[in-house]
Amino acid sequence: MGTEVQSDVAVAAHMFRGFGDPTRLAILTELLGGERRVVDLVEKLGCSQSNVSGHLACLKDCGLITDRPEGRSVHYRLATTAVVDLLRQAETLLGEIGERVELCENYRMPR
Repeated sequence: MGTEVQSDVAVAAHMFRGFGDPTRLAILTELLGGERRVVDLVEKLGCSQSNVSGHLACLKDCGLITDRPEGRSVHYRLATTAVVDLLRQAETLLGEIGERVELCENYRMPR
């Protein structure tokens, strides 16, 4: 594999690692429904404010989400339609192969 291809794969793997964290994926999935504030995400996900804020900062730094200040609140949303498309395609794929993924020994999901 050439150096350029290895670099592209490494960047893609880094991005997918972000999607692989359950809290970050839950945040992204929640943002499919539109803008949310930290307090909305905390309530919905049952995580601490600092935990949600840390994940939001990571997602924003990576360019997956963006924010919009409004008064004392900040509203978060998915940054591009490409993120929406990727999440929707993942839903479709999981509808087709989700049971196999769940049963896969290599990717055993914690219970």
